[in-house]
Amino acid sequence: MIFSSLAFLLASIPVVLAVTDPANSLDYDVLQYVDPLVGSANGGNVFAGASLPYGMAKAVADTDSQSNQGGFAFDGSNITGFSSLHDSGTGGNPSLGNFPLFPYVKCRDDDVNGCVYPKKQRKTGYLADSVKAAPGYFGLTMSSGIKADMTVSHHTSLFRFHFPTDNAPSPLILLDLTDLSDSRQDNGTISVDASTGRMTGHARFLPSFGSGSYIPYFCVDFQSNSAVRDNGIFVNSRASTDVKELKISRSINGYPLPGGAFVRFNAASDITVLARVGLSFISSERACSNAESEIPDFDFNATHAKAVEMWREKLAPIRVSRSEVNSSLLTNFYSGIYRTMVNPQDYTGENPLWNSTEPYFDSFYCLWDSFRSQLPFLTIFDPASLARMIRSLIDTQRHLGWLPDCRMSLCKGYTQGGSNADIVLADAYTKGISDAIDWDAGYAAVQKDAEEEPYDWSNEGRGGLNSWKSLNYIPVEDFDYIGFGTMTRSISRTLEYSYNDFAIGQMARGFNRTDDAEKYERNSGFWRNLFRTNQTSFNRGNDTGFKGFFQPRYLNGTWAYQDPLTCSNIDTSGRSCSLQNNAAETFESSIWEYQFFVPHDMAALVPLLGGPAQFVRRLDYLHDQGITYIGNEPAFLTVFQYHYAGRPAKSTSRVHFYIPKYFNPTPAGLPGNDDSGAMGSFVAMSMMGLFPNPGQSVYLITAPFFEVVRITSPLTGRTATVRVQNFDPTYTSIFIQSATLNGQPYSKNWVDHAFFTEGKELVLMLGRNESLWGTREEDLPPSLSTRRGSTVLERRVVDLDGWDMKEVTGNGHIGNRHSFPFVHRHLVGKEGTYP
Repeated sequence: MIFSSLAFLLASIPVVLAVTDPANSLDYDVLQYVDPLVGSANGGNVFAGASLPYGMAKAVADTDSQSNQGGFAFDGSNITGFSSLHDSGTGGNPSLGNFPLFPYVKCRDDDVNGCVYPKKQRKTGYLADSVKAAPGYFGLTMSSGIKADMTVSHHTSLFRFHFPTDNAPSPLILLDLTDLSDSRQDNGTISVDASTGRMTGHARFLPSFGSGSYIPYFCVDFQSNSAVRDNGIFVNSRASTDVKELKISRSINGYPLPGGAFVRFNAASDITVLARVGLSFISSERACSNAESEIPDFDFNATHAKAVEMWREKLAPIRVSRSEVNSSLLTNFYSGIYRTMVNPQDYTGENPLWNSTEPYFDSFYCLWDSFRSQLPFLTIFDPASLARMIRSLIDTQRHLGWLPDCRMSLCKGYTQGGSNADIVLADAYTKGISDAIDWDAGYAAVQKDAEEEPYDWSNEGRGGLNSWKSLNYIPVEDFDYIGFGTMTRSISRTLEYSYNDFAIGQMARGFNRTDDAEKYERNSGFWRNLFRTNQTSFNRGNDTGFKGFFQPRYLNGTWAYQDPLTCSNIDTSGRSCSLQNNAAETFESSIWEYQFFVPHDMAALVPLLGGPAQFVRRLDYLHDQGITYIGNEPAFLTVFQYHYAGRPAKSTSRVHFYIPKYFNPTPAGLPGNDDSGAMGSFVAMSMMGLFPNPGQSVYLITAPFFEVVRITSPLTGRTATVRVQNFDPTYTSIFIQSATLNGQPYSKNWVDHAFFTEGKELVLMLGRNESLWGTREEDLPPSLSTRRGSTVLERRVVDLDGWDMKEVTGNGHIGNRHSFPFVHRHLVGKEGTYP
């Protein structure tokens, strides 16, 4: 068995005091346990600064770290500025960070050209122990002695710079027409008002993981106890107080010419400058209007207090018992929940691309990551906001033609696998999220993903649909003349398209579209067509002992080959198998891991992989050999898939191993980038003891990390409760011995979404050893096969063992789809014909 290491926790996390709470009260302020700095180092890439829930304005110090995708990296790197637009937890290139401010105590020789303007030359350090972050707030002290802190409203940041009192400072604050990635295109403008110092302007930039470009606008006003002395513009390294407007259309060797504006204040002994940065994607006038309406009086404390109250209200639905719980676990839990609401961002009213009364959300970064736990978590925790996101996705399809799989900075992001908005919509639909959502339009949108191939399927929809419909898999080296995209990932796309079609079938069932439902449910079995029953796998030259893995196939039906360990965490070639390194037929994961990716029909997969005992051994091998990497989202569900083989205790063992060893509340406490809150939701739902299988009304039960977990449904107002009997704060007795649901004995190892909306109570008795609870066939979570009748279908799948499709035809060429016994068409076995 694998157990969590409390010793590891005590050794690695500074704040570890156990919270004593004799009354077991759940009435406390959760914000004390939210630390935005969790994941701000070691590649977590989180946004650590000041934000509102789903807010557009995100203020933080930007650094020159290699891991500055979220702006600030708490790793000793240097500050390059303070900016107001950011994403959180992303991989790839740094995102946003537009129009940074940078303050100076004074310029050398009291000359504006005595200050340094280029970003790489002006960067400076900060005092590590001065860094403070909390919901709606961020602050630190620069090496120059300037104390900077910041808070936000929805479209506006408010920075407060307090300058040291010695040396008679005459502070200068510049604004640079740049971003984190230095992606500005040739055009950019800025003007500064000679009397007030107000700066307005815009520039065009490139997204970090997509195509196209975007134009943000700004409006900066200053308030200080010292009057404006002078102002002007700078170009590259030179500044002038005579020129008040700059239009940049030139470049040097293809790179945009650096430039911006500055404002300088009269010398005084104690100077504080407030800089209010209004933001818009419509116009500078709109940016000024946003700032004036949201923070009219430059009141830092009132703005901060309002932000705190918004976060407190958002975090209200969930409370856990603190009794005998290490406080670091509470910080881990609530900080994870917090990060699920940093991205995506509510840009409603700020979308210049089309006119609509519907909400518009941006920074879906990417749905391939967030469909797995972040957005399903919001169906429980914040369904009203999730409904607005769903409406935004549908409205995007209405105006741009396709549901996005990834979207940022008003641009189309790249598709990583399937059309995963299908799963997001189906998950919300099956769980009854309906607030003002046009579900007819939603169904039409997901169905279009399945039926029509876009010209540019690297940005939206699915590629290879001709092969999908005729061959019923995506071939390696496919012949696709309809659209274009990265012609790889044939295995992962086949498996993901299967899952996507299942999700569409779920919606079709709800609409009573029986023909559609049967069609897409049949399509959802196409994953079988890439399973090669005699395929072996070797690890460092040794046979792993397992036979039967997915493999790529050509157009003519013959098999190609990919080592099942390629792209795994132990792949010695070092390939990441991302879109930037795209030579593989799986995406960011190996065949070894993708062999478990049939979330909708585990009852069919388990026997195909040798039956429950062999399935468990395969999962153990995946985790014990380090093949999977818990810092990437495909690993998430594999932690819990023991449930489908009747071994829920092993799921509990795994999750109590990964948390807190790989997830802990420190700046370096995430095993990979947070991916807009995906890691945060994994932590939150795992610690609650209820993990989702998305697109289905299924939550897999494991032992929670708290004696009591209470979740009040914002939809119904009813409170669901998970209560532990024999709670063990050392996490040794973590195995469920028995359970009751609403006072009645309960043996199933899962609950459905009604648990939350109807406010049920689940009581779990824990013990030191694995028990028989949740192990019987009737206790297992539902699958597509079991819904149709598990016994017959399972026997038919078992009959596939040893049947290699190449051997059936003799030469491996299929001629046409009707001449070959594809699994989904008419595979004949001892039980008859498989439909």
